[in-house]
Amino acid sequence: MIPRRRFLRFSAIGAGALLVAPQFAFAAPETGRRFLFVIQRGAADGLDTVIPYADPAYAQLRGGLAIDPVSAIKLDELFALHPSLVEIGKMHGAGQALFVHAVASPYRERSHFDAQNVLETGGTAPYRVKDGWLNRLAGLLPAKAEDAIAFAPTVPMALRGPAEVTSYAPSALPQATDDLLARVGDLYAGDAQLDPLWRSAMATRGIAGENGPRQDPASLGKLAAGFLAKSDGPRIAMMETGGWDTHSGQTGRLAAQLKALDTMISSLRDGLGPVWNDTVVLVATEFGRTAAANGTGGTDHGTGAAAMLVGGAVKGGRVVADWPGLAQASLLDGRDLKPTAQLDALIAGAAGETFGIDPQRVARALFADAAPKPMTGLVRA
Repeated sequence: MIPRRRFLRFSAIGAGALLVAPQFAFAAPETGRRFLFVIQRGAADGLDTVIPYADPAYAQLRGGLAIDPVSAIKLDELFALHPSLVEIGKMHGAGQALFVHAVASPYRERSHFDAQNVLETGGTAPYRVKDGWLNRLAGLLPAKAEDAIAFAPTVPMALRGPAEVTSYAPSALPQATDDLLARVGDLYAGDAQLDPLWRSAMATRGIAGENGPRQDPASLGKLAAGFLAKSDGPRIAMMETGGWDTHSGQTGRLAAQLKALDTMISSLRDGLGPVWNDTVVLVATEFGRTAAANGTGGTDHGTGAAAMLVGGAVKGGRVVADWPGLAQASLLDGRDLKPTAQLDALIAGAAGETFGIDPQRVARALFADAAPKPMTGLVRA
């Protein structure tokens, strides 16, 4: 018998591709909270996302890349938000967004692949841990495994592990006709394995609706909301964003990236409606970028970064930072923002408080190699 987890990829259904354990018999967990992890692949520049405009070294190090504080969204007396993050700025003003600066995973080298593996597995070194922290989080919930979903072409490392999960992604292929779908359904009818899988895939296609094949940020946010807003829908989810590796031409590229992120999250908020009040979205990257601009209008691989929590359940309206400063003597290796906060601690605290699980227990389950002291006070009770 072929295991369900390896069985079938419905890549030409039309509305999208359903990957890995495509059974959507959603069970209702004891909590109504939703937790969504958005990964920024490519090392997003935290210094031009959450801008330390009052640090006198910022403008000097960044030169032409420095964001004019007049155009930025002021957060407090030290930090401002990139002007492209208009809606997230409004969330901050409504107490629904907080930012954690000078944060990093345990990884201290500069390989994207290795750093993403450490971030997604929750290990202390690349490839030491074989499953993902988000999968382990799903195992802590009283709900069934189908409550976790990745909106991605394949299941990301953070969601891989013993708990079965689902993956759904928009398809670039033309829409399949109703006649073709009916013929495939007739072909599978009566087959003990194929018929239930096909029916589940069609049910998922129905949930995605007209938003499925579109891949623009607003449509992706609306697509995710369609799943997460269901009373019996997933409680844990993950989305991937790429293109954050800005070695050159950073000013325009970063502005476009952040605008897309802002649009996706605001579309998710609007699509969730009242469910937004029970939602926590974590946005994080594998590492930051150099404090100083390089010679090609960009920045290179660094260490300390910025992460954010947004959602109606977030206890926001603030920046959490033990700011190390950007003076030359304060930089890590003389080039990077020095981390003063642990990304693992942020994850453990946010995830634990979202689902009403002791954050220290979550830290031990998700980061067994070196369980951090969780951050607390991140999510509303």
